[in-house]
Amino acid sequence: MIDRVVRSRRVVTPEGVAAAAIHVAGGRITRVAEWSDVPAGAAVDDWEDVPILPGVVDTHVHLNEPGRTEWEGFASATQAAAIGGTTSLVDMPLNSVPPTTTREGLAAKRAAARGQCAVDVGFWGGVVPGNAGELAGLVADGVRGFKCFLIDSGVEEFGWVDERALTPAMHILAGLAVPLLVHAEVAGPIDAVAASLATADPRRYATYLASRPPAAEEEAIALVARLCAETGARTHIVHHSAATALPLIARARAAGLPLTAETCPHYLHFAAERIPDGATSFKCAPPIRDENNREALWRALAEGTLDLVASDHSPCTPGLKAMDSGDFVRAWGGVAGLQVSLPATWTEARRRGHSLVDVARWMSAAPARLAGLANKGAIAAGRDADLIAFDADAALDVAPAWIRHRHKVTPYANERLAGVVLATYLRGARIVDGGRPLAIDRGELL
Repeated sequence: MIDRVVRSRRVVTPEGVAAAAIHVAGGRITRVAEWSDVPAGAAVDDWEDVPILPGVVDTHVHLNEPGRTEWEGFASATQAAAIGGTTSLVDMPLNSVPPTTTREGLAAKRAAARGQCAVDVGFWGGVVPGNAGELAGLVADGVRGFKCFLIDSGVEEFGWVDERALTPAMHILAGLAVPLLVHAEVAGPIDAVAASLATADPRRYATYLASRPPAAEEEAIALVARLCAETGARTHIVHHSAATALPLIARARAAGLPLTAETCPHYLHFAAERIPDGATSFKCAPPIRDENNREALWRALAEGTLDLVASDHSPCTPGLKAMDSGDFVRAWGGVAGLQVSLPATWTEARRRGHSLVDVARWMSAAPARLAGLANKGAIAAGRDADLIAFDADAALDVAPAWIRHRHKVTPYANERLAGVVLATYLRGARIVDGGRPLAIDRGELL
């Protein structure tokens, strides 16, 4: 028995865009049929010419609960996700207290999440000094993989790892067949420029940009690629920023290494030249670089050197963002953008001639593959009926009052973007309609 049919003249599947009727039963897609194929008795949502996309799968979200819920939390973030077309997300292991670096930490995270999730939520574990004995147990308890830092993470609960600690961990993860996600910056090049910037104006974005040179990413990726070859561990570079490091990723992939990489909407939409001094909402690490760098990232996505786009939603309180002083040195680094991840990416993709099929590959299929979410990421028989009706031609004015993140501090405030999510479906049930949440607790813990 078919519960519902969702149809449109523009359904985005891995094969292309076509008129189709999506048959849904028990939360799953049973068939992608001809547009006119509507079984008797089935409820029909006919979106006419509005594109239907697979729900976004965001594999890089900092939810911060428990422990730092004043920064963000499951309820606020997952509602923002649903409004923006994200139907599944994977939570990063740091910023919460305790972090997800032990089985007990994961249990605390799951307990905090229950009953609060508007969309499906999975969890990454963390690789930190001294927790190699926890990794197998965390996988048994359900983490999708692990995150590590090669540089100070900014929070004392989540230490960074050097080559000596990382190598045995990667051997373990290779045996467990789960990915390692790497914050790919090392301290050496950053420390080398610190003295020369000591007297520079901390309110200038140029000061912050100079403090995180591309060499920090280049050296980190060279190290990670070497360890990937040595251990065979599936390795993923998160929030890639520096265009000069792209050839290192391309060479590793050409050599057949199991290495992938992502970038983020803020690297694809913004450019250093347009960031005002004192505008600390733009601060993130690695930093947003110049226009030429942005265009190189777009070429790398088109060529497949970069696999996917994830939000790296990393909010904090306005006080920690140093909004009053505009001090980039003192401000917490992280961009809040979960709710606008899809339109921000589509705005720039469309300008460069990319299609909704490309966006679905970068923001749904590839992230689902990274996190091992076989039921997610595409409109196809057997997948979860996670769908979004996305008016790709509509304009979205990002009013701060519309943002559902816990705090309204975002560089996207007052931006005009392309594309509006009209409705979001989670396993066939409509959870957002016209920008308004209809259900706030239907998400499952993956």
